[in-house]
Amino acid sequence: MPPKAVIFDCDGVVVDTEPATLALLQRDFAERGLELTLDQLNEGFVGSVMAEVGARARAMGARIPADWVERFYARLYDHLAQGVALVPGILTVLDRLDAAGIPYAIGSNGSPEKMLVTLGQFPGLTQRFRAVLSGQADTLPKPAPDLYLASARALNAAPADCVVIEDSPTGARAARAAGIRCFGYAPEGNPALAAEGARLFDDMTHLPALLDLPG
Repeated sequence: MPPKAVIFDCDGVVVDTEPATLALLQRDFAERGLELTLDQLNEGFVGSVMAEVGARARAMGARIPADWVERFYARLYDHLAQGVALVPGILTVLDRLDAAGIPYAIGSNGSPEKMLVTLGQFPGLTQRFRAVLSGQADTLPKPAPDLYLASARALNAAPADCVVIEDSPTGARAARAAGIRCFGYAPEGNPALAAEGARLFDDMTHLPALLDLPG
C-alpha cells in the first residue's frame, strides 16, 4: 500500500548539494591541518549538523576555532548560492505524489538559511512541501527521532503510515528511532545506510514504484 505521507531529507535527496559541501569542507579542513579524502568525509560527516562536524574534526586534530560554524556557513552559503542542481528525478516523484494526493514534507538537519539558499533557487519548490523543518531550528537534530516525528505531525499522519527518504546513516537511524520506514537513496551504494535499516535504491525515478504509487 502507498504511504499516507512522505518525509524527505533535503541535501542529497531533494537538492544535490553534497558534492559541493564536501569539497568545501575538505579544503577548509586541509587549511586547518586535517587532510581527509572525500570518502572519509562522506562516511564520517554527512548527515551531521555543523557543530558536530566541527567538534569531530577538532577531535581528529583540526585547528577549529570557536566561531568555526558561523564562518564555515558563511563560506558555504556563498558557495551554494552560485548554483545547485536538483537531484535527478525528484520533480517526477513530487508530481506522482501530488497526483496520488499524498502530502510530503522536508525534515533536514540543515539550517533554515541553508535551505533558503538552496531550495530558493527553484521558484515554487518550497511551497510544494506541506512543511520544511530544520533539526537546528525546530527540533533536536537527527539521529534523534524528534525531527521526523514533528514532520509526521505536520503531515497529520502517524509515524507508522509515513515513509522517510534519506541518504545518510544518521537520517536512517532517526527514521528507525521514530518508527518510520526508510528508503535510502544511494546511487553508488551505501552499506552503512543499509545497516541502519534503510531499503536502498539507486535511481530516484524508481521511487514511485517502490512506494506503490498509482499510475
